[in-house]
Amino acid sequence: MPTLTKLYSMEEASQHNTNGDCWVVIDGKVYDVSTYLDEHPGGDDVIIAATGKDATDDFEDAGHSKTARELMETFCIGELDPTSPAIPELEICSKKQPSEIAQKLKDLTKQYWAVPVAAAGVSVVVGFLYLRRK
Repeated sequence: MPTLTKLYSMEEASQHNTNGDCWVVIDGKVYDVSTYLDEHPGGDDVIIAATGKDATDDFEDAGHSKTARELMETFCIGELDPTSPAIPELEICSKKQPSEIAQKLKDLTKQYWAVPVAAAGVSVVVGFLYLRRK
């Protein structure tokens, strides 16, 4: 009979990305390493940087020992749901309502287009005057 484990989506795992609540995904398994952050030899920032993505390559590249792999199993809380999307979709900017910053940038480009045109015009005039004097 197969072992039943809780399934988590990558989106759900990526939401746990702080010092007090940190989950990582390695080899399709989800680990709650919140209590291990202070003890990790590489520092907590290494683990926090691995949240929100599949950290298998990062884990393997670090060359963890057999002891580290055994310790890791104590933090396993479930498995990654294979039916969920691999990368959570993030909404950066709504297409319906332009952000305030984007609108301000558009207004600035409309308002200050004359400054570079005037500088280019003055440069052309000065160039012609310089060439005429020779």
